[in-house]
Order: sequence, then C-alpha cells, then structure tokens
Amino acid sequence: MVNRGHRTTRRTSHFSITLYIFLLFVFSIFVFVLYSKDISEDEQNRLVVSEKKEPESEENADNSVWETSHSHGLHPCVKPTVRYKAALGWNRYLTVKSNGGLNQMRTGIADMVAVAHVMNATLVIPQLDKRSFWQDSSTFSDIFDENHFIETLQGDLRILKELPKEIESLPRARKHFTSWSGMGYYEEMTQLWKEHQVIHVAKSDSRLANNELPLDIQRLRCRALYNALRFSPPIERLGKKLVDRLRTRANRYVALHLRYEKDMLSFTGCTYGLTELEAEELRVMRENTNHWKIKVINSTEQRIDGFCPLTPKEVGLFLQALGYPLSTLIYIAAGEIYGGNTHLSELTSRFPNVIFKEMLATPEELRGFANHASQTAALDYLISVESDVFIPSHSGNMARAVEGHRRFLGHRKTITPDRKGLVEIFDKLEAGQLEGPSFSHLVKHLHKNRQGAPRKRAGAPPGVKGRARSRLEEPFYQNPHPECICSSRTQVGK
Repeated sequence: MVNRGHRTTRRTSHFSITLYIFLLFVFSIFVFVLYSKDISEDEQNRLVVSEKKEPESEENADNSVWETSHSHGLHPCVKPTVRYKAALGWNRYLTVKSNGGLNQMRTGIADMVAVAHVMNATLVIPQLDKRSFWQDSSTFSDIFDENHFIETLQGDLRILKELPKEIESLPRARKHFTSWSGMGYYEEMTQLWKEHQVIHVAKSDSRLANNELPLDIQRLRCRALYNALRFSPPIERLGKKLVDRLRTRANRYVALHLRYEKDMLSFTGCTYGLTELEAEELRVMRENTNHWKIKVINSTEQRIDGFCPLTPKEVGLFLQALGYPLSTLIYIAAGEIYGGNTHLSELTSRFPNVIFKEMLATPEELRGFANHASQTAALDYLISVESDVFIPSHSGNMARAVEGHRRFLGHRKTITPDRKGLVEIFDKLEAGQLEGPSFSHLVKHLHKNRQGAPRKRAGAPPGVKGRARSRLEEPFYQNPHPECICSSRTQVGK
C-alpha cells in the first residue's frame, strides 16, 4: 500500500513539472511574439517619423541661411521737412539724355529730379539711351509709368512730357554737369538761366554727390527712385506673375544676379576658367568697343584684386559653403550666360533647381519684351527685390540698386560676396590646402557682416583725398541710410 502511494505521488510530481515546463514554454513564446510585434511597430513608427521629419529637419537646419537681419525699428522716411518748398520753374526747362543700362538710367533720372529742384526748373521727361551696348529702342513710357512719375512728384517740381512748342526752337545751353557735385555747384549753374530758357544735360548718371547734401534733397532722390519711378503696367503685371509662379515652386528662393555675361567679362578682362578661344573673343570685343578706354588688362591681377565676377562654379561653391541646401530654388537674374550650358553646368551640377525668366513666362508673355533689354532687366529687378535672398556675383549698377532698394524696404537679406577674399579661399581649396568644413567656416566668417544688416552709408577709404574721394564713397542709392531710412525718433519734428 505504501509503495503504491509513493509511485502515485512520483507520477503526479513528474506530471506537474512537465506541465509547468510546457506552460513556461508557451508563455515564453507569447512574450517573444508580443515583443517582436512591438519591435516591428516601433521600427515602422521610426521609419514613418523619419520619412516625415527628414524634410522638416533639413528645413530647420537651413533656417539660418534665410533669416533677415533685425531692422532695429528702422523704416523708410522720405517725407519732406517743414522747411521744404516745391520748385516752381515755370519758365526754365531742363532736358535730359539718360545714359547707360536700366539701373544707371534709373538712378540718373532720380538725380536729375533733384537737380531740377535745386535749379528751380521744369523737368522734361528724359530721353533714354538707345546707343548703349544693349541697343534698346525703349522710350520712357515703355519702361516707366509716365503719368505716375509726374503725379507722384507734383508736390516737388513741375514735370512735362515734352517741351512746349514755343520753346522747342530756342537755343539750348548744352552741359556735361560735373560728376558727384554738391549744392554749391548747381547753385552756380543757375547763372545759365540769365541767357537760356532751356538747359540740355547730356549725361544723367552720378551727377550728384553721395553725401553732404541737404536732407530734403536726399529724401527727394528717394521719393523719385522708390516711389515715382514705378515700372510700366505691363512690366509690373508680368513681374508679379513671375514672382507668384516662383512661390508656387518653392516657399523661398534666391535671386542670383549672375554677371557672367559676354559684355561684363570682356569689359573687366576676366578670363579665368575660359578657353583660349573664348579669351581671345573677349579681347577682340574689348578692342573694338570704342567707349571702353582700357584695352589691355591682366586677367590674373584682376581676379586677385577682386574685380572679376564670380564664375558659375565659384557661385556654386559659395552657396554650398554658406549652407544652402542643394534643392534651393535659384532664379538667375541676368542675360545670356557666356558659354551657355558649358559654363552654367558648373553651377547646376551642385544646385540643379535653377530657373530663368524664359522658363517661368510663356513665349506669348515675353514676346512684347523681345529685343528690349531694359524691359527684361526690369523684370529681373522686380523678381530680385522680392526674393528671400539676393546675391550679386559682381558689384555693378543693378547689384547696387537692388541692394539699396532692399535696404529701403526693410533690410531684406542681401549677401554681397567678398570677391577678393573668396579668390584666396577658392585657390586654397583648389590646391587641396582646405577641406570642406574648414572651407565652409572661412566663407561664413568672411561674410558674417555682409548680409544686408542696417548700417550707415560708408565714406571713402582712409587717406583718399580730392575728387577721388567722392568716386570711392559708397553710392547713395546702394545704402540710403540715414537720410531715407530712420527710426521713429529721428522722423519726429522733421
């Protein structure tokens, strides 16, 4: 009896152990399956989150390259002071021949508005240059809103579309007003009214000094350029359409004034990166252009001194070093790039999202602007002013005018490359003396204070004297601060 019970107890014990092991095994499998499911879901969630956040993290990482400098409460101030009086000039007339390209003419016309006011004259709508490099036959009303120009400035001076018939046949005093002249010079010129009713000005560019002019004259220049010289309705309409189309392609875009055009390279004598055949073509063009005084130019010295426009390859390296993502939408505000895709590909290989106005507008929309370089340049100007970032590859008339306008509108981000400093860095990179991170650091450091932050207009370099001083001062229209950009405090009581 005792042995039988013992055997029963042993069988029960073995069964319990087996059952326990079986249940433990089942539980282990259940836990493993459950854990594996969690891992799988976790992994999927991470992938989904990663897919969703990848563009966001790229965007967040690049926010700094789009940020505009703080304006410190500065705003446009162009209203005249309480001492200001409009010019009458009922029997004195100033006729003007505006010279140069679009922006040279624009700033020159604004100067002539101020000169007519100082000389107490009636301004006749200027004639535009039709013999410049671009051979543009456009009239004033083709490019600008003529009626708006006259109406906007009616509180400043009298402006007529043409000379009165009875005045046309009268002899005129033809003058080449001295560049960068001040109030004293033009007050002297009023002596011409004793013998003439009409003074014809052969050139309009840079007729006024940048500095040391009365506040009211400086503000009149700004009213003329930023308020009165509005582009003609067809240009304004198409310009707005093209900006809107850019915004549908990307939230933000860079306007790149890529002055890698035949005339610019020939004029500056810059042949770096070109073939011998291309360099010779530019030399012949410079030799055959009569009004270009310098015929023999050392291209290497020009580049080292920072006088050459950046090449498409250098622009690509520059944008990469600053931290712009490769997907950045870049609008090329320029004419035909010299060498076409051969040279442009050195930029597009790094930043493929490059676009021209011909890719934004339809052929029908551009047909009316064909063979009118100043009108198409006006489209580039509008798109550049409205861009999130503006970068000029060379400091020409358009670069300076757009920079000044963007400062006037709230110090929109404008990066002006330090070409002389960049050449040294580019050459070190080319020679293998720099690596990517070091290159990027040097470029960013070099341009830390070249991004359109508020500052007063710079004077001439130290030690420069005489008339050269006026020529080397920062142009008024490149930075109209402090006269036309001020704080509320400085505006009060004016």
